Amino acid sequence: MSDATPQKRPGLVPGILSVLMLLALWMAVAGLADDPRTMPSPLAVAARIVDLAVTGELWLHAGATLLRVLASFAIAMALGIALGLWMGRSQRADHWLNPALVIALNIPTLVVIVLAYIWIGLNEVAAVTAVALNKIPLVTVMLREGGRALRPDLDDMARVFGMGWWSRLRHVVLPQLAPHIAAAARAGISLIWKIVLVVEFLGRSNGVGFKIHLLFSSFDVAGVLAWALAFVAVMLLIDIAILRPWEAGANRWRRDEA
Repeated sequence: MSDATPQKRPGLVPGILSVLMLLALWMAVAGLADDPRTMPSPLAVAARIVDLAVTGELWLHAGATLLRVLASFAIAMALGIALGLWMGRSQRADHWLNPALVIALNIPTLVVIVLAYIWIGLNEVAAVTAVALNKIPLVTVMLREGGRALRPDLDDMARVFGMGWWSRLRHVVLPQLAPHIAAAARAGISLIWKIVLVVEFLGRSNGVGFKIHLLFSSFDVAGVLAWALAFVAVMLLIDIAILRPWEAGANRWRRDEA
């Protein structure tokens, strides 16, 4: 018998209060440092963000970064899900591919980026490829564990009813993998955008990472924080509006089953 009592969800108040506490701490540190060049106040950084938005520079470079994030995210999720499901369902594939997966997990991100630029060139293909290659192993590991946790009784039922591979994938496998896919997506997108900034810092002529590179050369701390926090706000909006509701929906069947 399921519990009909609605579960309470945390409101926005705790999150808003925690952000205000961080801002208060930031203001206190900035006041104690008393050096706007090395520790600008939140108001100074906010003024820079507003100025970047008004001039249109923010939308141009943040848009370029966001496109690279989305392209890398789509490639990494598609290949990672396919490899992870294959390794989770096939012991032979897991035995053969696991050493390569371990190696890929331990290759430094910077090495992958540098080699991609050397082998492919200083272009968008190299940038997106480098980011995707850094993310694919993590998605593969998470989906491999999900593939191992699939219920064999549901597989048996699908065979009894003569379901084809596409119907079995759509109605039996993917619903069980949905929580793992959602978790990989949430964990991955935060990692991907940080790698994209490094890629842009090293070899692109636009994007948030490129702007941070220019500001680093002039030791403009307020500008660096303005670009970083502006894009953090974009990623936070994506998480709240898209990824978090998706993850909640993907895990709903666990609560209903309990």
